[in-house]
Amino acid sequence: MEHNIAIIGLGYVGLPLAVEFGKKYPTTGFDINIKRISELRSGHDRTREMSPEELNAVPNLTYTSEPGDLKQCNTYIITVPTPIDHYNRPDLTLLKKASETVGRVLSRGDIVIYESTVYPGATEEDCVPVIEQASGMTYNRDFFCGYSPERINPGDKAHRLVTIKKVTSGSTPETAATVDRLYRSIIEAGTHLAPCIKVAEAAKVIENAQRDINIAFINELAMIFARMGIRTKDVLEAARTKWNFLGFEPGLVGGHCIGVDPYYLTHKAESLGYIPQIILAGRRLNDGMGRYVATQLIKMMVKKAQRITDTNILILGITFKENCPDIRNSKVIDIIKQLRDFACNFDVYDPLADPVEVKHEYGIDLITRQADLREQYEGIMVAVAHSEFRDLDLERLKTPDGVIFDVKNFSPRADEYL
Repeated sequence: MEHNIAIIGLGYVGLPLAVEFGKKYPTTGFDINIKRISELRSGHDRTREMSPEELNAVPNLTYTSEPGDLKQCNTYIITVPTPIDHYNRPDLTLLKKASETVGRVLSRGDIVIYESTVYPGATEEDCVPVIEQASGMTYNRDFFCGYSPERINPGDKAHRLVTIKKVTSGSTPETAATVDRLYRSIIEAGTHLAPCIKVAEAAKVIENAQRDINIAFINELAMIFARMGIRTKDVLEAARTKWNFLGFEPGLVGGHCIGVDPYYLTHKAESLGYIPQIILAGRRLNDGMGRYVATQLIKMMVKKAQRITDTNILILGITFKENCPDIRNSKVIDIIKQLRDFACNFDVYDPLADPVEVKHEYGIDLITRQADLREQYEGIMVAVAHSEFRDLDLERLKTPDGVIFDVKNFSPRADEYL
């Protein structure tokens, strides 16, 4: 099969795929965001995953927001977000719309590959019927499907698409072999061919559910050690001297993967009549960490006999992780909500996040320049460990009796750490 590839969704997952495939195959990058398409055509990636040099060095890659431009393709890879709603239920709206878009341009013999995180069974139970209805074709007779879960780690320049082993699968043995060969042609680390689509889907959600549970355990330890008056980092450094101790760190668990994927697994489990215990317990604990650290900062200020109402607090970072501009499902907002309950004033400083996006998503006027900060703050919360924050003089930014709480063990000048 001579692949003519379409990548549906050009975010953190789709764009690196489009660039790598575009080096070897005719590739069309599709996104409904017209501004995003315009930026990519000019060589700018707002996610910072790809440099202008990388974007401009791809001979076979074109960008479009017109669905009609996809008709020439025969291999479609869908990489749209799969978030959760306000009730922590899977939201497949974008995935189904992308499936409908592909179904309308599909030809006989084409392959549709999903990379978006879903619960086991979603590709064939939720997405395939949408394609069938939009295309008028029959699954595994007229068109075929594959699933290869994304493993992108935003902001990580060491572990990139081609250096991370890829799980692949297909709806028939022949399709599975084709999908596997396709990914093997660009993935230097190699591939693992799963026996079926449902196994590949399950592998993805348990990867992040496992991390979520392990981080929840360390977060709980941090709460316990805080009562004992010992530093969690010191305990972990001692424990890591044993060869099989897992090196997880405490922190806020947000973003579009670890903080979301476990709910996809629990949703499916509950639909089958099983109520998960450990997974949901970990989620509840991690979802409460923003409120916990905000309260710890307030307690520190009270011990210094500081007035809480109308006091000025600086929050460093609003993205969901360090050195990444993505604000989706950021748990820093939970810190802010708790401080609002205490009637505190707060400034949020983040040089990486988009202030327009932050205002739209959270209603916060973001500070993006160090020069715009106040002279001093009664409390400082290091919420995200951006490299840019290393140049900040936190001692100068706090009042003489001010306090610094560091969620990320980032600053050597902090008064307390998580």
